[in-house]
Amino acid sequence: MNIQSKGAEPADALVIHQLVKQFGDFRAVNDISLSVPAGSFLVLVGPSGCGKSTLLRMLAGLEDPSGGEIAFEGKVVSSGAGGTLHDSASRHAGLVFQSYALWPHMTVEANVEWPLKVAKWSRQDRAARVTEVLTMLNIAELRDRYPAEISGGQQQRVAIARTIGPRPSILLLDEPLSNLDAKLRVEMRSELMRIHRMTGATSVYVTHDQVEAMTMATHVAVLNKGQVEQFGPPIELLQRPETTFVATFLGTPAANLLPAMRQGNEFWFDGQRIATAPAGMADTQVELLYRAQDIGIGAIEGRPQFTGKFTEAAPIAGQSMVTALVGSMRVTGMVDGYFTAIPGDDITLSLLREPDGIFNQAGRRIDS
Repeated sequence: MNIQSKGAEPADALVIHQLVKQFGDFRAVNDISLSVPAGSFLVLVGPSGCGKSTLLRMLAGLEDPSGGEIAFEGKVVSSGAGGTLHDSASRHAGLVFQSYALWPHMTVEANVEWPLKVAKWSRQDRAARVTEVLTMLNIAELRDRYPAEISGGQQQRVAIARTIGPRPSILLLDEPLSNLDAKLRVEMRSELMRIHRMTGATSVYVTHDQVEAMTMATHVAVLNKGQVEQFGPPIELLQRPETTFVATFLGTPAANLLPAMRQGNEFWFDGQRIATAPAGMADTQVELLYRAQDIGIGAIEGRPQFTGKFTEAAPIAGQSMVTALVGSMRVTGMVDGYFTAIPGDDITLSLLREPDGIFNQAGRRIDS
């Protein structure tokens, strides 16, 4: 079956249409639809339990969908109506596990060569391809070692080399960096992006780390409770979040949402007017989005201001990210230089400009 009848572009390498995965009464994946063109780097990001790993397992053929369809390069590979139409081995997809899953009794070279043997590559072609991918991953000198004799970062490179060896057109990665230390994670992020460019494979990458999502992706799907909250290029999601969940999940630091009451053409918070309400707006109770850089620390003449209890300050690139409690709500602002105070001290926060978004009580964006 060709999925182009459902509106997919011929260049789409991956199409997910109304996908559902049910475990008893629980829907882990709930009516997800999205598509990405060939060569994309799609990141599935969201909190634990949001359905991203279940979705990846269905893409890999390790789980059958309860409803909907998955298509690779124009061909349906899984269907809620028809079950698994193509098993994992026939999907031309490679999967990198979180746990690396290397065979401990095989050398690095043998680990990388094994899937090529299964695919019935000739001995000569296997040898050439193993050397090629080991060189690509900068681990050629490790070919005669066993997994227990190399570091975690090196094991991860071996796992990636094994996966890309058969030249998959779809590359699936399930939180592959979560077992690495912070410095090595940053290095391996760059390495994965380099490998993605070199192989040209369409990649689907699962993570709960929004920094990874924003730095690596061409497309991001933010998942929450089994559904896609928002899908699009990373900059688009950062600049214009469509829900309060996306606004507070993405970005470092996360955006602030101030609960406000509309009175006529004004928004009020903490007993004072803080912003102008758009003409024709019907909602009276809203949440206003202010990014950390939109909130200054200290009184600024002519700008709305309120008081909070200082909790912490973190230095970032010559500025301080300052967090205070306003009632039970955490509010974060920025100040130049280094900021010090005693936790519990009163500090003044000033709103530097109009809000960057308006959301209704259902958490949906309502400003144009």
